[in-house]
Parts: sequence; C-alpha cells; structure tokens
Amino acid sequence: MKYLKFALLSVIITTFCLSTKPVSAQNISSVNVNNLSDAQVQQMVQQAHAAGLSDNQIVQQAEDKGMSADQGQLLQKRIEALRSSGTSAQTDSDATQSQSRALNYNSTGLNQQKPYSNQADTAPKIFGADLFRNNNLTFEPNLNLATPVNYIVGPSDQLNINVYGNSIVNWKLNVSPEGNINIPGIGIVNVAGKTIEQATALIKSKLAANNYAVGHGTNVQVSLGNIRSIKVILVGEVQKPGSYTLPSLATVFNALYAAGGPTKNGSFRQIEVIRNNRIIRRLDVYDFLVKGEQKDNIGLQDQDIIRIPTYRVRVQMTGEVKTPALFEVLPGETLQDVIGFAGGFTDQAYTALIKVSQISDQQRKITDITEADYKNYIPLRGDIYTVDHILNRFENRVTINGAVFRPGQYELQKGLTLMQLIQKAAGIKEDAFTGLGTITRLNPDNTTGIISFNLKDLINKTIADIPLQREDVISISSIFDLRDKYTVTIKGAIRRGGIFAYADSISVEDLIIKAGGFAEGGSPKRIEVARRVNDSDPNSKSSSVAQVFQVDVNAELDKELVNFRLKPYDIVSVYSLPGYEMQRTVKIDGEVLYPGYYVIKNKNEKISDIVARAGGLSASADVEGGTLKRSNTAILGVDKNKTDTAELARERIARLARLHKTYKDSTNVAEDTTLRNNFVGIDLKRILEKPGSNIDLLVEDGDEIRIPKQQQIVRVNGEVLYPSAVVYTDGKSFKDYVLNAGGFSPEALKRGAYIVYANGTVKGTSKFLFFNTHPKVKPGSEIYVPKKPEPKGDTTGKIIGYTTALASLGAIILGILSLHK
Repeated sequence: MKYLKFALLSVIITTFCLSTKPVSAQNISSVNVNNLSDAQVQQMVQQAHAAGLSDNQIVQQAEDKGMSADQGQLLQKRIEALRSSGTSAQTDSDATQSQSRALNYNSTGLNQQKPYSNQADTAPKIFGADLFRNNNLTFEPNLNLATPVNYIVGPSDQLNINVYGNSIVNWKLNVSPEGNINIPGIGIVNVAGKTIEQATALIKSKLAANNYAVGHGTNVQVSLGNIRSIKVILVGEVQKPGSYTLPSLATVFNALYAAGGPTKNGSFRQIEVIRNNRIIRRLDVYDFLVKGEQKDNIGLQDQDIIRIPTYRVRVQMTGEVKTPALFEVLPGETLQDVIGFAGGFTDQAYTALIKVSQISDQQRKITDITEADYKNYIPLRGDIYTVDHILNRFENRVTINGAVFRPGQYELQKGLTLMQLIQKAAGIKEDAFTGLGTITRLNPDNTTGIISFNLKDLINKTIADIPLQREDVISISSIFDLRDKYTVTIKGAIRRGGIFAYADSISVEDLIIKAGGFAEGGSPKRIEVARRVNDSDPNSKSSSVAQVFQVDVNAELDKELVNFRLKPYDIVSVYSLPGYEMQRTVKIDGEVLYPGYYVIKNKNEKISDIVARAGGLSASADVEGGTLKRSNTAILGVDKNKTDTAELARERIARLARLHKTYKDSTNVAEDTTLRNNFVGIDLKRILEKPGSNIDLLVEDGDEIRIPKQQQIVRVNGEVLYPSAVVYTDGKSFKDYVLNAGGFSPEALKRGAYIVYANGTVKGTSKFLFFNTHPKVKPGSEIYVPKKPEPKGDTTGKIIGYTTALASLGAIILGILSLHK
C-alpha cells in the first residue's frame, strides 16, 4: 500500500507539473485522494504552485486528466484544510515578498548594495514582478461572457445555431479540422478564419437560400458553444518558457501568467506578440500597473509566439517614494516618469533635490538633480535615485509652556515679541509666578542659552518687550510648581483618615467633614493639632520639634464657632471618648450547662466568672483538661505600627521551626507550633477551687474556653516503634505507655521526652544523677519522644588524626628538650 500511494502521488505531481504543456495521455481516474497523506498533498500543492497553478486550477487540471468530480471535491477540501491549519507551503508570491528587504544606507543616505545583486534577501524588488506570481490574480478568461463579434472561428469550436419564429430548430455544430460545419438539410459551410459576425451572415444566407424565411418571420442567432484550445509559445526571458495550451479566448496576460512572467532580466515594457513571423503588437505591462489600461492585451491565436526580450535601461528608486523598486525606462522617458512609476513622493519626502548614483567608467559618481530638472533628466543605465527625508526641524516655530491658558507651539511671525506671544496663548493664568520667567534660546552653534525676564515688569511695561527668534522656548512657572504641594493630615477616631489638600482658611471642622466625620466613640473635645517648627534650635537637646495645640470643637461642627485655622502640613489627631468601650466577647464550649458566647461585663472579669455565668461544669466534665485559647494579638499586644502581629508571630515561629531537626517539613512544624502557641496553659481545677486567685486569668476579647469530657486515652508519638493511642490506666508509668507503643526507637532521645497535658501545659523529663525522671501521665495527655540530634562532634577518623598529631607534636618537643641537655 505504501508503494501504491507513492506511485499515485508521483502520477499526480507529474501531471500537475506538465499541466501547462501539451496534453498528455496520462490518466489519473484511479487515484483515491483519501489514500494520500497530508505531506503528500502538501508536496503536490507546492509543485503545482511552482508551475504557476492556483488552487482551483489544480482541481480543474486533475479532473481534466480523468479524476472524478467526487475525488476532485475531496481534493479541494484537503487543500483548504491544509491552508486553514497553516501547514501549506509558502507560495511563490510569498517567497517573492519575503525576498524584498529594506535597503541599507550609509551616513550619506546612498545604497551601498549592488542594484542587481544576486542575493535574494538583499535584492531590490523589480516593479511588476509580483503581478504574475500572485495567486489571487489569475487572469483567467471569462468563458461566460457573450461571444465577441470579432472572435475568429476555428477548428474544434462549437457553433450554436438557434432558428426561431416561423421555423424553430436548434443545432450545435462542431467545426471540423478543415474549418467546416455541416448544417442538416443545408450542407457544408466553411466558417474557419471568419469572425462570429461574418459566420452569422454566411449561415443566414445559406438558410435563406434553402427556403427558410429569414427576415420574414424567422430569426437566426449564432453563438459559440464549447470553445477550442490554442497553443502559444513563450520564449526569451520568461520564467518557464515553452508551449502552452490555452483557451481560444486567452490574452497575452493569460499566457504570461501561465509562464510565471518575465525573469529578473526580462523586459516588462516591450513584450512582443509575433504572428505569422511578424511582430503585431508590443505589450507594456506598466500601462496596466500604472494606468489600469489593457489596450495591448490582445486576444491570442493558435501558434502565436510571445517573446520577452532583455531590458535595456533599468534604474532604482529608493528612499521617500511610495513604491521603492527597480524600474525599466524606455527611450524618451525622464526622471519625472520614473517618479510617477514609483507612485510619487511620500508625505515626508524632501522633493527639492534627488541624489543619483551614476555609473562613471569604472566607478560611480554622485549627481544632484534639482526639482526643475526632473522633466529634463534622462535616466541612464544603473542609476540609483535616493529621495531623502525632510529635516526634523521647524523654520518658524516658537513654544510657550507653563502657566498660560493655551500653551504649545506657535508660528514665528515677523516682528513677534514675547508679550504678543503671551496674548496669542490667551494670557497668563491666575496662578502664574510673576517674578522670574525664562526664554531658552538656540545659539548659532546649536547650543542653548537662557534669557531671564520679570513677568510683572513686562506686563506693566516697565521693561522693553523682547523680540523672539526661531525655536525660542518660553517658560512661565506656576506658583504651585515652585513649592511642595500643601496638605493637611487627620488621624484617629474619624471615619476616613488620611492626607487632604490644603486650602486657605481651612479649619479643624472643615477637615473633620472632609474625613467623613467622627467615628463611633470619637470625641470632639481635646483634639490635638501638631504644627511644624521652622526655628528649632539645633544646638539645644530640648528644642521643640513640633508645636502642639489643643482644640475643642462643637459636636455638630458648627461653622460659626470656628476659632482655629489650620496651616499647611498640620497633623490633626482625634481621640476617642475616655469612657468609650466596644463590646468584647468570650466563647465557652464543651462540658458546661450553657455553652456559647458571653460579653465581658467588667474589666476584671475572670475565667471563673465566665464558667459561673455558663452554669458551671457538667457531670462528665474533665476539669483538668480545660483549655484557654487566646489569639496572638491578645497575647503579644496590639502592634503600634498597625502591622499584622499574628502574622509576625507565625513568621518568627516558622524561622525557629526550620532549625528544628526532628521534623522534615518545617512548614508543618510552623503551623503546628502556631496552633500550640495560641493555647495558654491553665489549671482549671485550681482556678475553680480558688476563684479570683492569681492563676484565675482576666479574660480578653476573642478568648475561647473549652472544657472536654473526661479523657480515656493517652497518645504516644515521636520516636517510638508504633505511634498510637493507648487506653489510660491509673497507675501506669511513662515507660509503660511507651512500651505499649512498641518502645523507644534507636533514634529516640529519651532524656528529651515530654508530655503535653490536655489543658495545654507541657512538662519535660528531668534527670537525677544517671537516671531520667519522667513526668506523671494523666488522661488525655500526649507523650512525645523527640529524635536524637545529628552528631556534631569528631568522628573516629578525626579522633585518630588528632591523636597522631598530638603524638608527633610530643616527639618534637622531647627532641628539642634533649638538645638542650
């Protein structure tokens, strides 16, 4: 099957590559498009495009060679699918466009590349070369138009003769190789070499002579049916010279497109059409490209020859023209014509002069052509024209910036002065600084200088007006540009504290209103205003760094009672009412009669008070396992810098956990340690026995008190052989519970074992002489055995090394002592 596919693909590609040559006997009716891979279809499309065929022509040619209509539609779909997926090969027009590159210029703006370089990536574009390589422009003749009256009938044409009226008959007659048609009942009529108009007149006369009442109730209409094919030959500087089979309605453009157009050395302007050994027309492609004319695009006849000679004179246009390219020039044409071929100048072109690089014997020379000579200059072989860009400068510009109503650029009129320019800019703004203004002036050597003026004196005409020059830049500052932005700040018990813009005569009441008014609990009494000090004594340690005022305002912020005005950069602090307190809640959970949330009534309310308010403990409560959970903020205090105190605590714990060698995952350690640090170890049994004692802690906002049920298990974790939960039995020792968990592991640090009790307190192992004394185990507690730390001391090898060194040192010392004896 693999070899069959390859053979079928070879037949298709060969057929497409030869499709513009004389018709061959090859037949591809047995080809199944489904058997072709995408790569094979892509290769076929590439080679067909190289032969000058469009996608539609590929399918048409395949059907002409015997492929069925269904297979042709399937082939069309395969090609479209490849195009939509972006995997089809680059077309000839794409390749040609990719070869057109921007030209390189040196400091003089002249192209240093050879105008006819063979390097595809640097070669300039030949004007018109893309015309015959554009797949979107096929020049295919329209076979559905009415038959031209000057169409020459020839062998293999089909004539449709329609007789209607008194007589009705329709004939479709083929023209024989001898040029005859056989009209039924009439006989042989020779129509070869006659136009459709002449053939129609001849057929009418034959019908009238044979009892058809032509013109007396009977009408005759003659038209073309199927048209014949003709063969034309393309020779000379053509991309694909050879013999081509074309429709009889084909024109010169159709033939040129089929052959790929002229080569890089071919002429686009003197293409010859030779018929019966003489030149009957010369085609200039520029007429179509520049003017859209096809006056010389004549219809072809069988055995016509199209010859493309080499160009005679070709020049290059670069720089600021709309279509930079290589252009072919005919005798009698001037540089002005070449500019027209290039589409004219761009909007940024310097049109007064064009530089031309000419061939002078064995080298090149530069010539300047002025605008007046464009119509007189005759282009020479190898000329390279460069159109420069206009200069990026202004000949009559002045600029005014700053505190004027219409800043910007203005025309420098003759005799324009500074005051006149200010008036053009609609005058100065109210915030203009009327002291010093500046003119930045361009010196003759392109350096800049500053000219200062007093704006107030200029307006009052106490100084002379200043004449302006080209490129003067006038700057008039605003008073706001010459100082920091004035602001005032308000903080404390207000709704939206922050920094606000200062305004003249703004009061404390005004600023409080801007900040949204007092927050809940905010006090209008004893408001402090802190003001900057400008005359502090730097030699005194006790010198003032701020001036503080105490201000009382009306609770309704009555404007009529305002008696204190703020100054720039004042800081206003609003305090809360002395007796204002927000409600604080405590949660109690577990084995109490009424678990839930309780609001703290008094500042000195304690744990025992909350338990009593919750109805006391239930019968199944484990009083020794009672716990107090308190947030890090409550434990550590509120951060005065308003950062997240709890987050800071977590970061600190995480850093310590990374140094902990027992856990492999320090992140888990940090989380676990953070949770543990939230618990405060309390002895609830003693608290309830002695309420109000020093161990009966004051409750804080957010505290959570939990009293569990009586515990029945003990958890053993860490470096034991089988970490597990063990049933609590009164009288069991620490080691008994460890043995129930399999005993210590080889890596266990026995002296470091500790117990975490149900109430959150921790007790470690103590040591007496050579014996470890473990803490007492209680219900609900957790035994934890840590891992031995990694050894940091000397290894056996190091000890041997140290011993050897010491022995050597001792021998040296003994040797020295023996010398002194």
